[in-house]
Amino acid sequence: MDNQRLLIWALFLMLAWITWQQWTEDYAPRPAPQQTTEALEAPQPDVTDLPELTDTSVDAPDVMPTVEGQPEAPAAAGAPTISVTTDVLDVEISLEGGTLQGATLLGYPVAKDRPDDLVRLLDTDTNRLGLLQTGLRTAGEGPEPNHRALFTSSRTSFDLGAEDQVTVPLTWSDGAGVTVEKRYTFTRGSYRVTVEQTVTNNGAEPWRGAEYAQLQRRSYPQERSMFDVDSYSFDGLIIYDGDKSEKLDRDDLIDDGPRTLSSDNGWFGAIQHHFVSAVVPETGTSQRYSASVRGNVATANSIGPAVIVEPGAAKTFTTTLFVGPKLQDQLGEIHERLTLTVDYGWLTILSDPLFWLLSKAYDIFGNWGVAIIAVTVLIKLLFYKLTESSGRSMAKMRNLQPRLKALQDRYKDDRQALSQAMMELYKREKVNPAAGCLPILIQMPFFLAFYWVLLESVEMRQAPFALWITDLSSRDPYFILPLIMGGAMFLQQKLNPQVGDPVQMRVMQIMPVIFTVFFAFFPSGLVLYWVTNTVLSIAQQWKINKVVEAEAKAEKLKGTKKPKKNKGD
Repeated sequence: MDNQRLLIWALFLMLAWITWQQWTEDYAPRPAPQQTTEALEAPQPDVTDLPELTDTSVDAPDVMPTVEGQPEAPAAAGAPTISVTTDVLDVEISLEGGTLQGATLLGYPVAKDRPDDLVRLLDTDTNRLGLLQTGLRTAGEGPEPNHRALFTSSRTSFDLGAEDQVTVPLTWSDGAGVTVEKRYTFTRGSYRVTVEQTVTNNGAEPWRGAEYAQLQRRSYPQERSMFDVDSYSFDGLIIYDGDKSEKLDRDDLIDDGPRTLSSDNGWFGAIQHHFVSAVVPETGTSQRYSASVRGNVATANSIGPAVIVEPGAAKTFTTTLFVGPKLQDQLGEIHERLTLTVDYGWLTILSDPLFWLLSKAYDIFGNWGVAIIAVTVLIKLLFYKLTESSGRSMAKMRNLQPRLKALQDRYKDDRQALSQAMMELYKREKVNPAAGCLPILIQMPFFLAFYWVLLESVEMRQAPFALWITDLSSRDPYFILPLIMGGAMFLQQKLNPQVGDPVQMRVMQIMPVIFTVFFAFFPSGLVLYWVTNTVLSIAQQWKINKVVEAEAKAEKLKGTKKPKKNKGD
């Protein structure tokens, strides 16, 4: 039983290894397949290669966007543009198709020390390509209002100003009585963009067509670095089929071909660390989705069913776009499952309530660091009774150390006899030597859930705590918190029983050093959680040790008292 400590740490390392294996499986880069020069230089897939809508009935089957063709590279950058400025977004809309080809997030600098260098999610630059395209496909020959059609606008710029909303109207006509008005609506404080396409048929023949939306985005193999937490967040396409979301690995799309599905409650998008560009078709409309990667561009699109607009009638198609940070309250307002773009991994079941608790604590204290401390205290209180019983066993083990040392000296040449004698002592004193394992098992899931919350929640991106901690989502720049954590772990060890042979004890003594180095590159918010938890554990164990020592002294004193003699004796 003197190997219990080593077994505890072996269990901890096993859990860490399992986590690392899962992490590697989900996120580690895979060797990119060899591509020919022609493939790398090939123009990008485009929805204009859709087949014509030949079935003219209202109940026509859905029409699937294809990704087989490779038309010219995105050309929207050469068309006239409209600028739109809100309190949170600076957007550029091309009159060619009404494509959103530029989006800068006004409140989100790339780095805290570069406040004027803002995050840009949409761009025509091939190195950071991002386009959101919408349009309508029509049956038969003739012009159609797709994302290559030229629209017109009465203005070249729009500014939200003091208003709560600003609407940008674009118009298109086929010259034969069919007109389309495409309206973009932007709202104060929101990264939501509502797109309405109204078809008005003043011609003599029915108009037959379907709406579609497409996202194009740069795609490169991911490179991981322990010095950059951003590199461990998924970067690529994501799609939701009405039941579950799926992150689409770049190499899988290249090797296996396009991913396709159908849903009447789905969405698709492109995610990166803290930010997302997403397309949410109107709920209840049957949509067919496709996603692919060609060269260095990932493409995802959706198309609805064919509809008929009779002469004299009109039809409005509505699509919702989101271009911005992964703010869960805004994402949830658009679609209840759009919050899945916040990638908490397989511990979402714990991460979601933890984030909710953190948000509530932040509402009270106004500081994410204080919120982390408050939630850590709540978790400690929640498991206090459970860890208390474990702590009592550890305290009793501490009191047994002199007797354990005597047994080790007595049976130093007989390991079997030593183990048997120790087991009898533990049983007689009602001590569980494996009790120290329980707190670790309890803490590990919360530790990993906290890791993903701090890594993925944009609310804590560049959020300051106090003094030198100016960004809870990145490592401590001076490694002070990890050093404090190492010191706290060393002190915690002193409160616990030192059981085992000299080699085991030396291994345990260097564990705080190993953990200090390991945590040095973790987000400082996570280290703050672990420091707080360790300090609370020290306080709890110190109190338990005092109580158990007092109980032991009282029991010993009770046993040494002599019984009083009767008068007749």
